[in-house]
Amino acid sequence: MRRRIAHGLMIAFLIVGLGAAQGPNNSEASSAETSRIPKPEIRKQAKTKPYQVGTASWYGEFFDGKTTASGEDYDMYDMTAAHPTLALGSYVRVTNLRNGRAVVVKVNDRGPIVQGRIIDLSYAAARALEFQERGLQKVRLDIVKPGTRHHRPLYQTVAANHPVAKLP
Repeated sequence: MRRRIAHGLMIAFLIVGLGAAQGPNNSEASSAETSRIPKPEIRKQAKTKPYQVGTASWYGEFFDGKTTASGEDYDMYDMTAAHPTLALGSYVRVTNLRNGRAVVVKVNDRGPIVQGRIIDLSYAAARALEFQERGLQKVRLDIVKPGTRHHRPLYQTVAANHPVAKLP
């Protein structure tokens, strides 16, 4: 019987002790100023309408080194694309709607030639978007305005097959 009473008292003291440790006493509570604690700012991300949604394809080795519509040589390892109407030299964010991966590419060529496709990407862009094996993928295009932090390609590719000039 004594054990049960002692056990009950011990549990009661533990509960009271834990309860007292939970918060400040009256003297501590009056010194704390809660009005100066900034509230976290919640920003809602504006959903923008895509420029285009449709099927993308990629082109690679057969065109590598050939002149593009912009006058540049096509390099399948650069982050570039062919689009039928966007201004040459403009940038577009391409998002793979299957996996959410996105890249920014420079439009330097005209195409695609195949009806029903909205953009032809370089091999490097297709690989970064992880659809080089499939060949075709549904994508979202968003125009990237000059001067924004995403104005340049998100990936910069350094290819091993490009010779590097030797320093003197």
